Amino acid sequence: MVSWHPQAARLCLSSPPPRLPDTFTFSQQLRHQIGNLALVAIEAIAPRERALDLQFARRPGDPPLWHLYVEIMGKYSNVILANRDNQIVTAAHQVSAQQSSVRPIQTGQPYELPPALTDPAPSFSEPFERWQERVSLVPGSLRRNLLKTYRGLSSALVLAMIKVAELDPEQPTDTLNAVEWQRLFQRWQEWLQALEQEQFQPGWTPEGYTVLGWGMTHPANSVQDVLEQYYNTQLSRQEFVQLRHQLSQKLNTFLEKLRLKAHTFQSRLQQSDQADQYREQADLLMAHLQQWQPGMKSISLPDFETGEPVTLALNPEKSAVQNAQALYKQHQKLKRARSAIAPLLADVNTEIHYLEQVEAAVTELTEYQTPEDLSALQEIRDELIQQNYLDNPEYGNAAPNRDDTASQPYRYFTPNGLEVLIGRNNRQNDQLTFRVAGDYDLWLHTQEIPGSHVLLRLNPGVDPDPVDLEFAADLAAYYSRARQSDQVPVIYTKPKNVYKPKGAKPGMTVYKHEHVIWGQPQRVISRSSPTVPEKNVMNS
Repeated sequence: MVSWHPQAARLCLSSPPPRLPDTFTFSQQLRHQIGNLALVAIEAIAPRERALDLQFARRPGDPPLWHLYVEIMGKYSNVILANRDNQIVTAAHQVSAQQSSVRPIQTGQPYELPPALTDPAPSFSEPFERWQERVSLVPGSLRRNLLKTYRGLSSALVLAMIKVAELDPEQPTDTLNAVEWQRLFQRWQEWLQALEQEQFQPGWTPEGYTVLGWGMTHPANSVQDVLEQYYNTQLSRQEFVQLRHQLSQKLNTFLEKLRLKAHTFQSRLQQSDQADQYREQADLLMAHLQQWQPGMKSISLPDFETGEPVTLALNPEKSAVQNAQALYKQHQKLKRARSAIAPLLADVNTEIHYLEQVEAAVTELTEYQTPEDLSALQEIRDELIQQNYLDNPEYGNAAPNRDDTASQPYRYFTPNGLEVLIGRNNRQNDQLTFRVAGDYDLWLHTQEIPGSHVLLRLNPGVDPDPVDLEFAADLAAYYSRARQSDQVPVIYTKPKNVYKPKGAKPGMTVYKHEHVIWGQPQRVISRSSPTVPEKNVMNS
């Protein structure tokens, strides 16, 4: 794995990547030049320098034809391909002379080594007194002085070293006593000895990972496993946060526009409610033509039912019959408007209900904890692409097929051990309701509130205990837009009573023969966290 990602630059052994289309020009150039060659050597460019020379030849023992220089330097990381004459052929990041007069990186130019490090290199043989003198020569914080005094140290290493020595990273060097200096020096030597002997203790810490065993909560199989899992998690978390923000913003924009459209349609419908009033006024005027006089701008006539006087506005340039005809025309116009607007309003409300359902699913995915969280979010994005709400330039108008990496629903167990499955997006909702659900299960959903489909799994001929049904209702309430409420109405029925209307969007259903139970979402918080099914329940 060679990565120059600014937040996850690394070089390590890794699992094979997924076979996805790769249109990155740099990748294509590498594949073209070194795709059929052998990696014959890996050499460090300089001591304590995080840069390596990967050499490629036709077969082991042959002189290298290509050099792939991998420079792991945080946000300045780069990968550069040079030929046998050390001339740059391509680079992940081109650096012009305007960007860097010290070390430009341009195609056709000779590859130059990074500027030599002038700080002393850490040495296991360096005596304590000399080490202490160097670190404390210029007063400053412990963390800063260690980083500035020696080459080849990372900020993460220094922070871990200081923490395991039970010191404060920002503590001034001139305030350390003899015991504290000795404690820190002991950790310094532990690190150097591990490097010299190549004996590492990879594992996990509350802050991330360690390869020296410092602060380790549980061990890992190898350094490579730690690096792969750590960086994959970091990148997945970053992608999760960005994707969740993007989807939330898009959904909010769509819903704002649709709600404005619905409000406009509703206002026009309210105006059309006056249609009968115009007809009644026209009838009233026609019944009292004898009271009209030329030039009248208004006329007061007794109402047919109440006898109360009703004042009608008139056009003085028209006769009484012409004014009545104008009222009849207005009546017909508003009636036509109602018949045209009513279905439009229904369509908009249906679309709002669908997007609110999607929004609820995004809201429930609050933070990244497992790869399932990112998969569930990616499936929501794919669904919005398929429904033409989002464009995806990588896949055109079609979303990718994720059947091989499909996410799984949440799974809980009731007090009596019954399984409860909860959809995390509309794909899962449809799968649970129409493929997984059995004849004896119970289907639950918040009443008139967007939320997840919930499935209470039951054995044939077994009715759920009230405490189990209450447990499932609480979960249905919790995984809905009403999560912050104290009590939420939840309906439950047999899966055979749940239908998907023809042409309905994902996750949209109608049901019958339902019963209502009140769920309390706040009770879910005090219960155990959900798990992901070990087997693929979607195919069960």
